[in-house]
Amino acid sequence: MIRCLPLLSLVAAVPAGAQESGEVVVVGRGLAARPGDAAASAVTIDRARLDESASGRLENVLADVAGLQQFRRSDSRTANPTSQGISLRGIGGNASSRALLVLDGVPQADPFGGWVPFPAYAVDRIGLIRVTRGGGSGYLGPGALAGSVEIESAGAADQPPLSADIAYGSRHSLDASASALLSRGGGFVTVAASYAGGDGFVPVVESQRGPADRPAPYEQASIAIRTVVPVGATTEMQASASAFTDTRERGTAFTRNRSQGADASLRLVGRGAWGWSALAYLQTRAFASQFAAVDAARAAASLTLDQYNTPATGLGGRIELAPPVGAGRDVRIGADVRRVDGQTQENFTYVAGTPTRRRIAGGEALTWGVFADASTTGPVTLTLGGRVDRWRLSDGRLLETTIANGAPVTTARFAARSGTEWTGRVGAAWQVAPPLKLRASAYRGWRLPTLNELYRPFRVGADATAANAALAPERLTGVDGGMSLTPGAGLTLGATLFWNRLAGAIANVTAGRGPGNFAGVGFVGAAGTYRIRQNLDAIRSTGLEVDARWDRGPFYVLTSWSHVDPRVEAHGLAGPLDGLRPAQTPLDSVSGTIGWHRGIIGASTTLRHVARQFEDDQNSRALAPATTLDAYLALPITRGLAIELRGENLFDERVEAGISGADIVERATPRTLWIGLKLRG
Repeated sequence: MIRCLPLLSLVAAVPAGAQESGEVVVVGRGLAARPGDAAASAVTIDRARLDESASGRLENVLADVAGLQQFRRSDSRTANPTSQGISLRGIGGNASSRALLVLDGVPQADPFGGWVPFPAYAVDRIGLIRVTRGGGSGYLGPGALAGSVEIESAGAADQPPLSADIAYGSRHSLDASASALLSRGGGFVTVAASYAGGDGFVPVVESQRGPADRPAPYEQASIAIRTVVPVGATTEMQASASAFTDTRERGTAFTRNRSQGADASLRLVGRGAWGWSALAYLQTRAFASQFAAVDAARAAASLTLDQYNTPATGLGGRIELAPPVGAGRDVRIGADVRRVDGQTQENFTYVAGTPTRRRIAGGEALTWGVFADASTTGPVTLTLGGRVDRWRLSDGRLLETTIANGAPVTTARFAARSGTEWTGRVGAAWQVAPPLKLRASAYRGWRLPTLNELYRPFRVGADATAANAALAPERLTGVDGGMSLTPGAGLTLGATLFWNRLAGAIANVTAGRGPGNFAGVGFVGAAGTYRIRQNLDAIRSTGLEVDARWDRGPFYVLTSWSHVDPRVEAHGLAGPLDGLRPAQTPLDSVSGTIGWHRGIIGASTTLRHVARQFEDDQNSRALAPATTLDAYLALPITRGLAIELRGENLFDERVEAGISGADIVERATPRTLWIGLKLRG
């Protein structure tokens, strides 16, 4: 049950001046897209694609954009939530996101750890997704190192007055969602809710299982309420409140984890001669997770760490102005601020099943900045944007005590730090002829280390990783160039070449192997590896992205291919990593979908392939390549009711998601079949 109660917002606004026509236009979104976006490599995922996914889950739909990946291949039914950071262009990752995800302008990364709570987003509440590859998008805020993912909520034009889906699937799984739309007086209210649960599958591959291994059940639910109302002839108010709960197990005893959260936001948007918007938001999160050690025979699991509570909050705001600067020009100026705080509370060092030590680790981070973005349009579109941010880390602490008597074991309080960073992007797009557009961009972005990376040591199985409160921000510079071709007949082709260099990339660097005692984590067993978070010299990433879309009446084809070859630059303790590939970065990823839809009925198949990738920073443990096939079919029963058949990983491909220090292989979702009903009222 959700402990974080949904937040309420009380709002008041002064109406803006009326237009001569007195017409009220409510769109439920932010200001219009910037013309300068034409110079970027971007992919749009529409509501129809979201509605016809075989899994019905946001993270799997995002895989349509090749090169956009989570840290691991498993999805949010079985992965540890802390591995759900997203990234692009092969610059590597860990738990934290190196791509910026926003929902209606609000950054969505967990305030403490930087991962994305995917079960919080029922696809019924989403109207559009826009993925922009390439960093330096200071317009959206800091953190868009590898690119950005903009999610826009569904509005009156995106959904029917009533929709509902319910499906029963393999391993006694249940998926259910419903949404409703009420339109009145130029405004609307939407309500969306979802539930997912099932017995789950055994994550460890069959040949390595023992008595300790068991299925990994999950149970997830979310609800979101959003209202958009006019408060003047050219002004609208958008208010949202949402909550979610997510409980999973990782396939043995003592591996349960739980995520909960509640969000509220308020945005005023003015669409007169002076465009403007003002946004304020509040996020609360609570996370808990247990970790287990399994003996060599996989006969028994024992509790090694109980992260029983990790409360975190995010609070922020944004102001943006779009002054009238004449036809063919666009200018945006503004400022934003975000404050996050959180701490982990956990018991560890278990003796005979009882914890002997307690840890509290966390801190506070504040970023605030100003930005400007300008573009001109014509046969050649030019864009120039930038921002300056001030950041501050404070109240950092790592406190460890003996539970029996409260005696301190570790008392580390870290001095406050601050700094200034800048972000910039310049680009051009040349419409050579009606079917052909050439584009090029250069950019610089940065990301502040998360509270989790700075202050919290952690364990995964027998492996242990120490935090590093001295981590510096990551900084990325890059260039890209490409073309877009629209030869007609509903066909669009795009290709982009890019080069990125991520200086100070944060990585978990191997510094020793057990058995032994290591700084920041204590004892590591013989099967374990000791790592410490460090800033590497850099990660260089070069590659090619190709996208194509064909629409012909009810038929459509979507394809995406990413080929990227990243390499680590390192010296000193991290010197052995020099020239290696970052962990969890495949050389190639491909996605292709063929479909047909008309109204409530439709059919599609999606083929995806990911090449071999390495589990670890030393490239000693390789995850095999994997190719999967998904399918979707909706057959009409009545005009607004259809029967749905869905299949994930139809050929039951072994998709390796992780390899532990003891060489135990974990897999992602096996073949999963669904049958259900789909209502569109």
